[in-house]
Amino acid sequence: MGGVIFALCMAMQGFGLWGVLMLAGSLGLLVFGMKLMSASLQQVAGPRMRHGVDALTEGRSRGVFTGLALTAVMQYSSVVAVMVVSFVNSGILSLRRAVPVLIGANIGTTLKLLLFAAVGFSALELSSVALPLLALALPLLLARSPKLKTASNLLVGMALLFLAIGLVRDHVPPPSTATLGILHTLQELGPLSVIVFVAIGALLAITVQSSSVALVLTLALCEAGTINFSSGAALVLGENIGTTFTAILAAQAGNAWAKRAARAHLLIKLIGVAGALVLFKPLLEGTAAITQWINGADPHTDISVLKWSLAYLHVAFNVVNGLVLLQCVPWIERVVTRWIPANSAPDAQHRLTYMEDPMMALTPELSLLEAQNEAVNQAKRCERMLGMVRKLLLTADPETQSALHQRIANYALIAGRVERELDRYLAQAWSEAQGEATARRMEAMRTVAHNLERTAASLLHMGRALEQRTAEGLWFDPDQRQDLLTLFDLLEQAARIAVRNLEEPGTCDLGEAERTDQALRKHGRNASVNPGPRSDAGTQALRSSPVLSALISTGEDVGGHLLNISKALATAR
Repeated sequence: MGGVIFALCMAMQGFGLWGVLMLAGSLGLLVFGMKLMSASLQQVAGPRMRHGVDALTEGRSRGVFTGLALTAVMQYSSVVAVMVVSFVNSGILSLRRAVPVLIGANIGTTLKLLLFAAVGFSALELSSVALPLLALALPLLLARSPKLKTASNLLVGMALLFLAIGLVRDHVPPPSTATLGILHTLQELGPLSVIVFVAIGALLAITVQSSSVALVLTLALCEAGTINFSSGAALVLGENIGTTFTAILAAQAGNAWAKRAARAHLLIKLIGVAGALVLFKPLLEGTAAITQWINGADPHTDISVLKWSLAYLHVAFNVVNGLVLLQCVPWIERVVTRWIPANSAPDAQHRLTYMEDPMMALTPELSLLEAQNEAVNQAKRCERMLGMVRKLLLTADPETQSALHQRIANYALIAGRVERELDRYLAQAWSEAQGEATARRMEAMRTVAHNLERTAASLLHMGRALEQRTAEGLWFDPDQRQDLLTLFDLLEQAARIAVRNLEEPGTCDLGEAERTDQALRKHGRNASVNPGPRSDAGTQALRSSPVLSALISTGEDVGGHLLNISKALATAR
């Protein structure tokens, strides 16, 4: 299939190596302009997206609207699909609530094609729009305010988008006799020709990694008269399938639920394309009638309205398909659950839940959100570790103690891996951050990840101290035990505060964290004043005192690391 596309390109009149480079450069400028627009818009909408995901997906209609709005903001339906897969993978969204968001994203992407049809391929000279936008962006670019710089990037992205669309239009070569011969041969295959063009459209969208770029190419080919209405419609249907590839690729790094979300996106498109192929002729005639009514021309005979016909078909396909499948969300959930059984992915294993997102460079705000989700998960693991260490103090059963020691050691290993991979992930995302606030939050999250790893290491040290006590046959007298229970109460309070601040970093309560840390250190001083025996246990309590001192000292270290988490979040606001 790739050979067919290459043959079509090379068969176009005068389309040599220089023509290939010019078209590739135009597409590159288009992608960069869309990326710059997306990054700038995310700096404005990012915090709202972070805090409103759950509320905005409650109910099917609200989920559809959320997907539509996010696609309008992000400019890439594939980015929204990857974001949804990430949220499902992290447990933020259920699969049933994710499906309406995916449907909304499919509808949202139609708005951009309508814009391309209205502006991108009209008689308007696009440089007359792009250059004034660049002129407006220049003084904002030199401003010191981060908000003005973000506005400048947005204007530059819009200008580059308009310029790129014009360049794509200008550098798609006119059809040659050889080109028309190849297309004519493909179109003479009967019903199979539609399938061939659907496959070419899907491959084209996968190759350029953007359905929008593929649709722009399709519209440009229609403007040049290279393809007819039927072939263009089949290409558009195929491009709808190809746009699901990015989410499927991203889901390979996730758990079974992430894979199910990606397959649900693919299933929605496949069902829609299958239905469209069954009703292909009525669909074409209906679209032609709408074009005749709105634009006053028949797309079968007038190539000037082909772009509008394909835009209407794209809108109708996604809207009708979305409205129909919106009533079948439970069925879609059952199908993809059977498609991807739970035992096909190691979900029971403790592992990173953030996505290795191939579109991460386009979405630094979403990368930060994924890092925050992982940090919350790690903080909750530390909470569980703290509970295990406390249980070690209170249990005397050797088997239970052995199991707890093993689990604490495993959690510490997980914490080390999370810290290393999260640091690498944030370092890569930080290089793409285009705002000081985003970069500052990413640096704060790296500090959080480091302190969580140190918290886990300190808890492991406490567990080993209790293991030493057991191995040497030592025990604590009632006063010593009470000192340790008070210590654990304060540490659990500090851990709860850290988790709460991580879940809502915008409302970080540093004062409560500092007061808890002060109470923890005051308790440590009081408990360490007289490390000797304070009961009738005598020599035994004296021998246990070094273990008690080590536990209290290490507990203060744990409290300090937890306080550092809240401090980092507070400074990043």
